[in-house]
Amino acid sequence: MIINPSQRLKTVKEYYFSKKINEIREMMNDGKPVINLGIGSPDLPPSKKTISALQNSAENENHHGYQSYIGVPELRSTYASWYKKYYHVDLNPDNEVLPLIGSKEGILYISLAFLNAGDEVLIPNPGYPTYSSVSDLVQAKIRYYDLNEETNWEPDFKKLEDTDLSNVKIMWVNYPNMPTGKNSSIELFKKIIDFGKKHKFLICNDNPYSFIQNNNPQSILCVEGAKDVAIELNSLSKSHNMAGWRMGVLTGNNEYIKTVLKVSSNVHSGMFLPMQHAAIEALKNPESWYKKINIIYAERKKIAFEIFNILGCIYDDKQVGMFVWAKIPEKYHSSEAISDELLYKYNVFITPGFIFGSNGNNYLRISLCANVNKLQEAKERIK
Repeated sequence: MIINPSQRLKTVKEYYFSKKINEIREMMNDGKPVINLGIGSPDLPPSKKTISALQNSAENENHHGYQSYIGVPELRSTYASWYKKYYHVDLNPDNEVLPLIGSKEGILYISLAFLNAGDEVLIPNPGYPTYSSVSDLVQAKIRYYDLNEETNWEPDFKKLEDTDLSNVKIMWVNYPNMPTGKNSSIELFKKIIDFGKKHKFLICNDNPYSFIQNNNPQSILCVEGAKDVAIELNSLSKSHNMAGWRMGVLTGNNEYIKTVLKVSSNVHSGMFLPMQHAAIEALKNPESWYKKINIIYAERKKIAFEIFNILGCIYDDKQVGMFVWAKIPEKYHSSEAISDELLYKYNVFITPGFIFGSNGNNYLRISLCANVNKLQEAKERIK
């Protein structure tokens, strides 16, 4: 007897990268030397002090039990200090900081906490696919809003206001933006906050890329009055090379944090204490550590641009973050077509932009999470 899955899964597909990684693994098992330039999983290690903190704490026999649902006080206060130092945002560590087991889980917690079936959600196109899949899982109604070159990858607020926004409950934004590399700015954040206040819905900024290839990290919470209408997800995955560690955080108004905690406390049983101690140490990395990492990414970005030059793609050399985003030549009818050609002819995988939405169909994305030698090899194969 086969038990049928829930109705909600009819609108949710397996994550694109989950399937593609399996395909690439099979190709490699068959002897094909595939270079994967698709996934944004840092290949560089965390700081040595971060790793030492994990090891030292794990050796303590009293550090292996269940932990608080809200993290240890020192972790919350260190997150608050980090936000103050780099984003110039004041957070109360007692009730405006909620550590998470990765910010991806936070997207689900927020959606479960605030959305009823049928509530509308504004999601960027192109944008992170998880915003859509999670909205489908909670049976919300997705309203995509366009990001494109004409608006410099910013929302067209006037176009949105020409539509009925009365049923919108949440607007997802993501600056610095993935996949486009569009940087954040105080002016843009002010527009977004004013827009959320005017139409009375929650703004959720997903902010994991602000330290990568960017000399001016910013948070949407730095805007005056932002906490009234906005919350922000952040993560150590990209900025601190801790993707597999699953350490994230939700910041914002006490009432919003308490609402999300009702969900998260019923899903997990706290984070491994040595991981929390490691995160505390990571957040204390000096500015020189971030600069050193960014020097490496800058060297890689230069080669990524050279690859796109060979392919005849067009790109903005001022984009920030862990990826490079480029428009494909007109001779290709889709990003999937050129991505598959590169994979099957040259054993190089570059992410097709269509997976981020219809507005990404004519774009490719290269991850900078491959070393210079791999990028050079990919370049030579394509050349």
